[in-house]
Amino acid sequence: MSDYSAYRREALGAFRHQALDEVDSTNQVCMELARAGDPGGIWVTANRQTGGRGRRGRPWASDTGNLYASLLLIDPAPLEDVQSLPLAVAVAVHDAIRTVLPFDAPSLEIKWPNDVLIGRAKTCGILLEAERLPSGQQALVVGIGINITAKPSHAPYATASLSEHGASVDAQSLFAHLFVSMIDVLALWDQGRGVAAVIQRWRQFACGVGENITVNMPNHSISGVFSGIDDKGLLLLDRGSLGITPIAAGDVFFELDGPRKE
Repeated sequence: MSDYSAYRREALGAFRHQALDEVDSTNQVCMELARAGDPGGIWVTANRQTGGRGRRGRPWASDTGNLYASLLLIDPAPLEDVQSLPLAVAVAVHDAIRTVLPFDAPSLEIKWPNDVLIGRAKTCGILLEAERLPSGQQALVVGIGINITAKPSHAPYATASLSEHGASVDAQSLFAHLFVSMIDVLALWDQGRGVAAVIQRWRQFACGVGENITVNMPNHSISGVFSGIDDKGLLLLDRGSLGITPIAAGDVFFELDGPRKE
């Protein structure tokens, strides 16, 4: 507990924030800062992005009024432990949204690995990007886009905004909650040493355990029953007679929704 408290006090004072008006993408700004020698621990937010993107290079709608934020971390953990960071980030985002969402709103859940859903509709996109710097250090950028007042209208999945579910909050206020919740969860994650505690929290908010799902990967799709995640954060897909298949990366679709045409 003393280590956690010390980390929290230090991070609250050490994490910096650069607020911008319009950028290509906050992730890009953070990576440029890393290349220029920034020591990390800096948030970049913007009112609007002209080149926001999601996983696999998909465009991410960036209308004014939503939250666009990226956090630069330098050598956040040994490489073998970084794979659990997306789960920690999702828990932090979940905690921040929970503070502003009315209690009578639909369920706030996390779809593996780090999509935050309101009533099974995606309200947040999270994109982690890494780059090895000339110094040998690893720059890792955590990009977060949260639909506050607007949501994408042509997505391959259902989408939601906070405002349509009764949340009265602006981007600046929501970022203040995210700033604190991220510090708390990163302290819990503890450079990968606290992955068990993070996974325990993630499981509390997991969406669709025990349901039939399809997981889309770059070259193929597989279906089965979502059996939860293992102690490293891998998705466990029960394929019946074929056994349990652990999956490290992929897009999950619930059977009731099905993949929508892009």
